[in-house]
Amino acid sequence: MTTRDELLQAAQARQQQNQLAYFGALTPEESYALLQADSKAVLVDVRTQAELDWVGGVDLPDEQFAHVEWSTYPGGTQNPDFVAELRARVGEDTPVLFLCRSAARSKHAARVATEAGFKYAMDVLEGFEGPRDDQHHRKTVEGWCFRGLPWHGA
Repeated sequence: MTTRDELLQAAQARQQQNQLAYFGALTPEESYALLQADSKAVLVDVRTQAELDWVGGVDLPDEQFAHVEWSTYPGGTQNPDFVAELRARVGEDTPVLFLCRSAARSKHAARVATEAGFKYAMDVLEGFEGPRDDQHHRKTVEGWCFRGLPWHGA
């Protein structure tokens, strides 16, 4: 099993390699391994409530999961209370993994969290559903679901 420190080093290596504006990034498998290795780590799903209701979400213990919308539905405007809602759920020294549908919003969330003082803000690469395949379907190429990690349907 990979240790917490090894996983954080892997995230940092990606930060340096890709010049990320946040602590680092982990694959879905590495993210799940970090949650297993560090009971204080939290995965923050930044998708809309509608996405959780219609598509499903990760299956984690309540203490390791938070839902803080990055943007609203309908409308798609950025959540003005994002940082305040994040602070209400996650400590600034806690490893926090941001997840969205396809790893776009999660990168923004990790950057904003870092700017707000969160020390270990990380992006979950590939997202929950991953990119679309040639038939425009998700969950078939990469992502949390495709990798066989715990999740529940809507």
